[in-house]
Formats: sequence, structure tokens, C-alpha cells
Amino acid sequence: MNRIYLDHAATSPMHPEVVDLFSKRLAEIYGNPSSIHGTGRDARKVLDEARSGLAESINADDPEIIFTSGGTESDNLAIFGTALKKEGKHIITSQIEHHAVLHACQKLERDGYEITYLPVDSDGLVKADDVKKALRDDTILVTIMLGNNEVGSVQPIAEIGALLEGTETVFHTDAVQAYGVLPIDVKELKVDLLSVSAHKLNGPKGIGFLYQRKGISLAPLSYGGEQERKRRAGTENVPAISAFAKAVSISLETMEQKKTDFLQYKKIFKNTLDNAGVTYKENGAQQMPHILNLSIEGIEIESFLVNLDIVGISASSGSACTAGSIDPSHVLVAMYGEQAEEIRNSIRFSFGHGLTEEQVRQAAEKTAQISKRLALK
Repeated sequence: MNRIYLDHAATSPMHPEVVDLFSKRLAEIYGNPSSIHGTGRDARKVLDEARSGLAESINADDPEIIFTSGGTESDNLAIFGTALKKEGKHIITSQIEHHAVLHACQKLERDGYEITYLPVDSDGLVKADDVKKALRDDTILVTIMLGNNEVGSVQPIAEIGALLEGTETVFHTDAVQAYGVLPIDVKELKVDLLSVSAHKLNGPKGIGFLYQRKGISLAPLSYGGEQERKRRAGTENVPAISAFAKAVSISLETMEQKKTDFLQYKKIFKNTLDNAGVTYKENGAQQMPHILNLSIEGIEIESFLVNLDIVGISASSGSACTAGSIDPSHVLVAMYGEQAEEIRNSIRFSFGHGLTEEQVRQAAEKTAQISKRLALK
């Protein structure tokens, strides 16, 4: 059975060119980039080149990039690093953030901070005006994601950034799901901090970065050496960082073609369901092109996912970080309420490198067959 992978929003396969470079770097670049000898300088050169390319990808300067182990650490460094550095006890976020943000905020809440969790509308969108209304004199941080990982809704980050410009409030966005899919310019977005991860865009797992705008202070969360300008201790993972930069370079070169392909995949998928007479609705609006979240009438998500898996289709009911949990999607609860039917019958298909139109059509046909069969029970 040839499996069809439609869960690229959870994680993505490494691009073959990235695998080749990663393997080469693992074999050849083993020096510590903090060492002054030639082997260390070789590693430092590779590290500096990767940092420069990644900074350029978001219109940042090289020193504004802090390498981390991925999106979760980047989010945690942004949130805890700000809280430990600034006076004030109020933070604004949204109800649909990734758990790396929500759980960090909940931890601060237990420590005496006051967190405002902004609602979203039924399209999964935060209103910039709600951010404005929630601002207080003691608001130290606003953290709102760029693109939602479950329904794909793209938040009004530039509008919020303009609202916060000139204030003492730090503005962070979790761009893990959007990076490599949408063009990102930190100056246009007017963000102070931005989190990304390599494994969402065909890079290796275990590597990411946090953009920290010049002039923004963060308290470090780890102590040891003086790597990353004393902001994140620990010897840098040079092979993974180099592979990360390669994956980003490929993503930027292919971004427009990917957008065209992904939108065509969505069209094929929905047309196939329509032709089969499946009743569904699409969750979310103003979406990123690679995420298709559907509420399918008459199904229960657990049995639906099992049936898809049996016929070789990998999809999910939402965030991979809550896989195995029977709790409803917090994103769909925020959009529709705790009793909504969408919470029990919504599934996320997400597209990425290696897919073909024929595979998407086959997956849609099998989805339609399973939907109709389960709806009869």
C-alpha cells in the first residue's frame, strides 16, 4: 500500500537536497564554532553563512537571529524571556495559539501574571481592535500567531504591529506554521520577536530560531557558555542549522509555485467531495494555502481517522502536539463553542512537498467513500 501523506502541518519530510547537505555537514563539519583553531573556524563559517541567509529570509539583520531547538523553545524564550526582563504583569494572547504559547502563558498565570486570552470569530480570526481594547499600562507582551496550525487562518499581524508601534509593549508572533509558506518581512509586520521551526518546511527536526529585534531585551533561559551573544547557551548544531538554511532557500525559491499547487489541491479535494455528494463545510477564512480543515456531516472524527489510516491516508484532527488526546480542539471550541458539531467531525488535511494531483484526488475519493459509509451508521 502506497501511503498518501496529508499531514504536512504536523511535520514535513526532509527535502532530498536538504538530506544530502545535512549528511555532508554531519560528516565534514564537526568542529565547535567557538573554537579558535581551523576546524572550529570552518564550523563558524558555515554557521555565519546560514545565519545570514536565514536573517535575509525575513528581512532581519544577522545578530537578530537566535538559534534554538525549534518552535517550542523559541516561543518559550520569547514569552519567559520577556516576562523575566520587563516590569509589569499583564500579557495578551489569543485562545487559538499553539500550546507552546498557551501553556507558557498558563505557567506565568500560575506565577501571578494576568493573561488576557482574546476570542476569535467563527472564521478563526483575532480582531486588532480587541487587542487595542485589552491593552493596559502594565501590558508587557502581546503574543499572537501569524498563521493558525489547525484551520490555517492568517491573523492581522501587521495591523496589530502598527497598533503597538511606539509603545513599550513587546510584540511576538509564532510564525512556525507560516514560515516558508507565506512571505515574511519583520519590518513590515512590525514585530519585535518571531518564532520559526525547520521541520515544518522540509528541514530537520530539532532546530529553529527566534528573531529578536535590535533593542529588545530578553532574559536567557539557559546558562552555560556565551553562544548566541549570551542569549542561548549551548554549542550550536551546525549541521542542522546549515540544513535549515538550505530548506528555507528552497522554500523561498518555490513559494509561488507551491501556493499555486496547494490551491489546486484544495480545489481537487473539494470538487471530488462535491461530486460524490458529501456534505461538508470548510473551517477558517483567510487561510494559508496548504491547510484544508473540513467539517464533514455525519462522521465522528476518531473512527474517521482510523478508517483513513487503514486505507493509507495520513491526516489529523488538529495539532500534532495533542495527538492521542481525546480533548476537543481548543481552536474549534474558540471558533464555534463547546457544544458545536464541528468539534466532533472536523479533520485537517495539509499539503506539502512530494504530493501530486493524482495522490490528492485518490485521497479525496477515499475520504468521500469513508464519509458516506460512516454517515450511514
